[in-house]
Amino acid sequence: KRMVMACFIQAVYLLELDRQDQKGQEDGLAPKWWKPFKYKVTQTLVDERDGSIYGAMLEWDRSSALSDFILIRPSGAPRAVLALRGTLLQKPTMKRDLQDDLRFLVWESLKGSVRFVGALAALKSAVEKFGSANVCVSGHSLGAGFALQVCKELAKQGVFVECHLFNPPSVSLAMGVRSMSEKASYLWKKLKGSLPLKEETTTPLETAKAEASDKKRLRTEKKWVPHLYVNNSDYICCHYNAPSCSSTTTDGASDEQQQQRKASEIAGDVVAKLFVTSKGPQKFLEAHGLQQWWSDGMELQLALYDSKLINRQLKSI
Repeated sequence: KRMVMACFIQAVYLLELDRQDQKGQEDGLAPKWWKPFKYKVTQTLVDERDGSIYGAMLEWDRSSALSDFILIRPSGAPRAVLALRGTLLQKPTMKRDLQDDLRFLVWESLKGSVRFVGALAALKSAVEKFGSANVCVSGHSLGAGFALQVCKELAKQGVFVECHLFNPPSVSLAMGVRSMSEKASYLWKKLKGSLPLKEETTTPLETAKAEASDKKRLRTEKKWVPHLYVNNSDYICCHYNAPSCSSTTTDGASDEQQQQRKASEIAGDVVAKLFVTSKGPQKFLEAHGLQQWWSDGMELQLALYDSKLINRQLKSI
């Protein structure tokens, strides 16, 4: 499924390049990336600002499958897939792509973009037609940012859609400011804790209540578990692999023991499936590229059940 999702995103990149070269499905490169899997493009998402294609809805092509004597849809194959591409450094679309990149960099949100509105409308339409269990969303880079946020928007309404995010952006000024604020708050609490003040004896109880509230929140959200694919050599997405505060505390236990203990604590309440390449490309352009994810020889490790950044993203639901 990882390989197919990556191929569908590549098809969206090529749909835009084919548009720029004035090529159609007959002579274009894009169809070669979805036809072998017996899917068809039923809708292209077009940015009204510059006419560029930033996404596509692909649906299971039953007639094409029957022509090759494939009588039933393979187990796990969705009825529809919404694929969203990332930034293209080509003049016709580069300006609008970079505008949304800067939007995320400054605000850590893409809700103000027309692409967010278009992607959300397309996803809602597919869910109404096929049901949330039969729809999947995939995105790469900037497209992964859009995919995460449209799926979060539906999750707020209790609609959970399978989501595959390749090299999702994890760097923003807003995140940096928030991180500095959290560090300052942590140092202040540590300083207060060192002072012999009697009124502070209620702090452990308040902390326990907060942790119980977080666990309860995770249980209610466990139906939506996004799949994230990151390469630690890609500084744009590597922050998703930073462990949460609860998984970085040390009490003499090894990292492996801490991870096992954390896994047992949230068993059945997995926040997200975070896959990290174990032998992936080391240069940035390759590490951030899409090609690595459709590679048959890719070795992946389920690195963490949760991370600080993932928890922060899900807290806004």
